Amino acid sequence: MAKIKKEDIKEFANDELAEKIKENQLRYRKMKFNHTVSPLDNPLSLRWLRRDIARLKTELRKRELEAAKNK
Repeated sequence: MAKIKKEDIKEFANDELAEKIKENQLRYRKMKFNHTVSPLDNPLSLRWLRRDIARLKTELRKRELEAAKNK
């Protein structure tokens, strides 16, 4: 699993960011459940995915604050 780079995140539109967040959260829940049942090959992938979700949410929130500030 590859980490999402900051440059890539900034290229996404707001609706694409929201879609990526939902998609990654669903994947995280599935991976966490599968890890509970049987160990993952690389348990650090859970951490990476969780941090990617945080990066996406941070960028989305930053854009929301900029939009509110500009109004």
